Amino acid sequence: MTLQKSATVVASIVAGILVIIKLIVGILSGSAAVLASAIDSILDIFVSLFNYFAIHKSEKAPSEKFNYGLGKIEALAAVIEGTIITISGFFIFYKGVINIIEDKKIEYLDSSIIVMIISIILTGGLVIFLNKVYEKTKNMVVKSDALHYKTDLFSNSAVLASLVIVYFTGWDFIDGIFGIAIAIYIIKEAYELIKDGVLMLLDASLDEETVEKIKEIITKQPEVTGYHFLKTRRSGSDNFVDVHIVFTPDISLLAAHRVSDRIEEEIKKIDPKAKWHFTIHLDPYDDFEMH
Repeated sequence: MTLQKSATVVASIVAGILVIIKLIVGILSGSAAVLASAIDSILDIFVSLFNYFAIHKSEKAPSEKFNYGLGKIEALAAVIEGTIITISGFFIFYKGVINIIEDKKIEYLDSSIIVMIISIILTGGLVIFLNKVYEKTKNMVVKSDALHYKTDLFSNSAVLASLVIVYFTGWDFIDGIFGIAIAIYIIKEAYELIKDGVLMLLDASLDEETVEKIKEIITKQPEVTGYHFLKTRRSGSDNFVDVHIVFTPDISLLAAHRVSDRIEEEIKKIDPKAKWHFTIHLDPYDDFEMH
């Protein structure tokens, strides 16, 4: 089993443990924040399982039908996960408002506080683990999972803070206020996740800094007189670079290819952990105006 697959399995197990303890205490206490956190953990299980199968599919080699592989399944998974997080955010917002309006009393505060402390410890460890896996694999599904549980860590901390305040003050409406604040934060983070996934699905170019480095690598080659039609995109953990490089007409094909190989090796150093794919067209003259 690959490292990224193992990460989704670990995430599913942790989410399962959190569901059990949060759901029991959330129902007994009547806390909007704890119950919302429990529901979010239920969604986490389905999301992590979905991510496992998304990674399994995206790792398959290119086929006759899918010549470029299935790396974009990672982006699709990120969009779906972001949508699920958004829905849970709106539910938490709704629950918080209802608890404020109805002035709902929170029960079993001691148990609720203990549960949230356990949740913070488990979720914090999981976030650290997932971030380390992402740094090694650059897998977008793992990144989205790490972001997902990072929002959980924030929301769990906010839930704990609200429970502690209610415990010492008796102001039950604080629970609803914190629930609303958590919901707004979750929706904002989900938007960023969805945006990144959509940009990958639409073949957005690599980040501006990376593109500038690619341009610099090309132009610093003494044999190169120019370039055009530079296009970049990302699919999963794969980066694609297409470009036309201009030489003088008297250069040999062998010499031009050696320059092309040198450019590819230099570009790979920008992000050694990513998989790079190049389509470099060697022009003996600038044919930009002919296209």
